[in-house]
Amino acid sequence: MKIKSKLQLGIGLLFLLNVIVGILAGYYLQQLSEVSQSILSTNYKSLQCIRQLNNQIKKPGIFSKEQMVQFDKYLSMQETNVTEPGEQEATSQLRSEFDRIKQNGEETLSGVQITKLEKNIDRIEKINLRAIYIKNIRSQKIAESVTLVLGLITAFCLLIGFSFMVNFPGYIANPLQKLLEGIKAISNKQYNQQLKIYTDDELGELATAFNSMAEKLGEYENSNLAKVLFEKRRIETIIDSMTDGVIGLDAENRILFINTIGSNLLKLNKACAGKYAQEVADENELFKEVINKEDNKEIEFSTRNGERFFAKETIEVRNQEEIIGKVIILNNITSFHELDAAKTNFIATISHELKTPISSIKLSLKLLEDERIGAVNEEQQSLIQNIRDDATRLLRITGELLDLSQLESGNIHLTIQQASALAVVDYAKTAVQFQADQKEVSLNVTIGEEVDTITADEEKTAWVLVNFLSNALRYSPVGSKIQIQVVSKRDMVEFSVTDEGPGIELQYQKKIFERYFQVPSDSNKKVGTGLGLAISKDFIEAQKGQIYVISKPGKGSTFGFTIPKTHADIKV
Repeated sequence: MKIKSKLQLGIGLLFLLNVIVGILAGYYLQQLSEVSQSILSTNYKSLQCIRQLNNQIKKPGIFSKEQMVQFDKYLSMQETNVTEPGEQEATSQLRSEFDRIKQNGEETLSGVQITKLEKNIDRIEKINLRAIYIKNIRSQKIAESVTLVLGLITAFCLLIGFSFMVNFPGYIANPLQKLLEGIKAISNKQYNQQLKIYTDDELGELATAFNSMAEKLGEYENSNLAKVLFEKRRIETIIDSMTDGVIGLDAENRILFINTIGSNLLKLNKACAGKYAQEVADENELFKEVINKEDNKEIEFSTRNGERFFAKETIEVRNQEEIIGKVIILNNITSFHELDAAKTNFIATISHELKTPISSIKLSLKLLEDERIGAVNEEQQSLIQNIRDDATRLLRITGELLDLSQLESGNIHLTIQQASALAVVDYAKTAVQFQADQKEVSLNVTIGEEVDTITADEEKTAWVLVNFLSNALRYSPVGSKIQIQVVSKRDMVEFSVTDEGPGIELQYQKKIFERYFQVPSDSNKKVGTGLGLAISKDFIEAQKGQIYVISKPGKGSTFGFTIPKTHADIKV
C-alpha cells in the first residue's frame, strides 16, 4: 500500500470516529430535548391550569359568574392538555362536577362541592407531578448513558488518535532517518551500507534503490581502487624522484607529504606527515625558515656535496574558489648560482685582461700619428682613425663589463650627470639594429616634445634599454614592429619598449624582475639565466627610478622605466 493510501486510511479512520461521536451525541441530545420539551409543554402547562383553578374556588362563599367563566376557561385548557395516564379520567370528573354546579345555577359553593372539586384538581396535580418526577428520572438516566457512552467513545478516539500521533510519524521518520544515515555512510565511502526497510510503499522502493546504488558504488570503488592506488604510487614515485624539494600541505596547514630531496635538505623524517607545519617548524629551524621565507627568495643549504641554493615557490591548490591546500617547491638553482658566479669572475677577468692590450693599441696609434715617427698618407690616416674608434669602443665595452661585475657583487658605481635622452635611445637602437635587420623587425622611435635631458648614468641607463630591446627582439615575430617611446611625466622621463610578441601571463609578471626567474615556455630550450631584468631593476632603482611591465597574453608586452629629470641626491 502506498504512503498516500495509508495517510488517507488513517485520516479517514479519525474522520469516521468523529462522525460516530457526532451522531451519538446528536441522538442522545435529541432524547434529552424531547424529555425536557415534554415537561415544559405538557406537565408544566397542566400545573399552571391547576393553580388557576385552585385560585377560583379558594375564594370564600360566593362562586360568581365571572369566577365560573375563568374556571371554565382553565378547565377547557386542561382538557386540551391531557397527556398522562389517569389524567383524562380526573379531568372528566372535574368537568362533570363543574357542569352540575353550573346547571343548578348556584352562586354559593358548599363545603362538599369545594371538596369534590379540590379532590379532582389535586388528583390531576399529583398525576402531573408524578409524571415530572418520572421524566426527570428518565432524563437523568439518559444523561448518565450519554456521559458513559460519549466518555467511552471519546476515550477510544483519544486512544486511537494518540496511537496514530505516536506511531505514524515514526513510520515515516524512522525510514528517513535510516536513509540519512545511509547517505552519510556513502559520503564516507562506506559502500557496504544497506537499508533494512521492508515495506510495500515508496519507502520500501527507496530503500531497495538505495541498496542497489550502494552495491554499484562498491563495485565501482573496488574496480577502480587498484587503478587509483597505482596512480597514487606513480605520482609519489615521480615526486620522490624530482631534483627539487616538494612539500604538500592541506587547508589546515598539516603536512601531507615530503619527498626525499625535501626531507634530506630540511633534515626531516617522512614520518612528519600528518603533523601541523607550525609544530614541525618549532622543532626544525630549516623548515621554519622555508615556511616563513617569501617566494622566489634564495635559500642556502649545507649538504654533503657542498653548498646548494634553492628558491622557494608556493603553489595554491584550489577547488573552484576554495583553497584546499598548497605545495611548496624548493627549486634547485645551484647551477644558475654557479653559472652566475663563473660569469661574474669571467667578466671581471676578461675586462681586466682586455684593458691592457687596448690601452697599448691606443698608445701605438698615438705614436703612429706623431710626425717624428714618419708621415702617413690620407688612406693610412683613415685606417688609423678606424682603429682608434674600434679601440675606444672596445674600451667602453670592457668598462661596462666591469660595471656589470660590480653590480652582481653588490658594489654599484654610478656616474650621475646630465645626459641626453635622445643619446640613450640612439645608443640602444644602434646596439640592436643589426639583430633587428636580421629578423626584419622595424624599430620605431617616438620622443615627446618636452623631453630633453635626464639626470642619470648614461651608459647603465642605455644598457637597460638595450636589454629591453634584446628581449623584445627575441620574442617578436618576423616582420613585426617594436615601438620605442620616450615621454615626459612631471619630474620624470619615461622610457618604454612595446613589442608584438606572445605576451606574459599575469601570474608571472610579479616575478619577472626577480633573479633567476624565467617565464615558462612551450620550448624546452632555456634562453639566458634570468638575471638581465633583475640587473636592470637594480640599475634603475639605484638611480631613484622605477621599472615596470604591462602585458596581456597574445597582445604583446611593454617594458618601461622612469628616470629623474633633475639631480636627486642619489646615494650608491
